[in-house]
Amino acid sequence: MKAKRRTRAGFGWIIYPALLAICLLCVPQELAQTDNSSQPPASDQSSATKQDQSSAADKKEQTPSESATAGLRIIVTTGEDKPIGNASVYVRFNTPGGFLRHEKQVEMNFKTNQDGSVKVPDIPQGKILIQVIAKGWHTYGKWYDVQKEEETIAIKLAAPPHWY
Repeated sequence: MKAKRRTRAGFGWIIYPALLAICLLCVPQELAQTDNSSQPPASDQSSATKQDQSSAADKKEQTPSESATAGLRIIVTTGEDKPIGNASVYVRFNTPGGFLRHEKQVEMNFKTNQDGSVKVPDIPQGKILIQVIAKGWHTYGKWYDVQKEEETIAIKLAAPPHWY
């Protein structure tokens, strides 16, 4: 009986270099470029600081949407404008960055006070999802487009349907 000889003929010679290339592409450029020879001499310190200040100002001008935040106040009431206390409020929004520079979703959880209101800390302006869950009331969820620095959102919960 002949013994079969096992060989490792596979795609290992393709997979390992591909994984290495992916890892190298994920390294931020700031870490990859560590050339210290580009620093100016001591006599040009004033011109170097002016260039640093102008480049910092350019960066701020390029990304105003990322730095724009909104303060949010959510008021949860019934159909008769009575406040609903101890309701769970979930605020979801996307932030730039994350793994491989994809957006990541951030979720904040709050409880309303006896006035039925919640103060949400600064969040980025743009689309947000607000969901409200309260015992004895119909669950609420809606997307909002927040474009102001301070905004108040009033939410009226409906009575749950009757089951017969």
